[in-house]
Amino acid sequence: MPKSPPLSALGIMLFCNVAWALNIVVSKIAVSTLGLPPLFYTVLRSGTVLLVLFPLLLRQRPARLPLVLLIGFAITGGSFGLQFVGLQTASPSAVGIVNLSGAPLTVLFAIIFLGEEVRWRRGIGMALALGGVGLAIGAPSDAGDPVGLGFAFAGVFIGAFASVFVKRIEIGAVALQAWAGLASLGVMLPATLLLETGQIAAVEAAPLAVAGCVLFAGVIVSVGAHSAYFRLFQTHDANLIVPLTLLTPLLTIAFGTWLTGDTIGWPLIIGGGMALVGVAIIVIRPSRTLFKPQLARPRD
Repeated sequence: MPKSPPLSALGIMLFCNVAWALNIVVSKIAVSTLGLPPLFYTVLRSGTVLLVLFPLLLRQRPARLPLVLLIGFAITGGSFGLQFVGLQTASPSAVGIVNLSGAPLTVLFAIIFLGEEVRWRRGIGMALALGGVGLAIGAPSDAGDPVGLGFAFAGVFIGAFASVFVKRIEIGAVALQAWAGLASLGVMLPATLLLETGQIAAVEAAPLAVAGCVLFAGVIVSVGAHSAYFRLFQTHDANLIVPLTLLTPLLTIAFGTWLTGDTIGWPLIIGGGMALVGVAIIVIRPSRTLFKPQLARPRD
């Protein structure tokens, strides 16, 4: 029987959950209230991560660098950019529930590409999770238009697909963030220059608020919470740590209701409940081919 994590580990996980939940709300404020173009916000966030972690790029060039850059971009900048587009019209609460689809999608891709075997319990979990997310996206509500939630789902889809192949690259979690920041900046900077307008005006309108959003997302969430989350797996059993991430969607709903005035209707409550139960089943059941943190990978 694995030992229970100490209070310090529980405190770290509480910090991570709060940071991840607040991050969705902060991103909503950035792209909706402050009017930052979503791809430009991705550039600012990726640039901040790259600035903080740049020394890691100088230590050692990873093997299979093109694959590292491709996977890194998919699980960060590519996934983020689509989620930020969705947050322009969708509520943080609904996007938090949509993010729960990452676990069943990761298992689904593992079945297809890694030969993962799924027994009936995890099959039920996948069906509940995807069904609940589908209900949250498709049911009429004040949570945002289905198009916005569709963009958020597309971001989760890309991130889940790429995360299946993370084990095929030999690189630490923090170093991967550094290279991912470089790849995201290389793709998203030309994208925002070609597809978006009003970047400078949005920054000039509220420079301190923009800086606060970017520093929180880049430093506190991506570098701080993400690194702390994976560091816990060096000393604690994943079966004890990963289920604690299920607190994130509940906190997202709470923060969304409090800070951005989200309206929580019955479709969102029922869909979110179904998805949460389904993901709980998935992350608690053992996996043969997946690194367990991937199933509840922080969507930061």
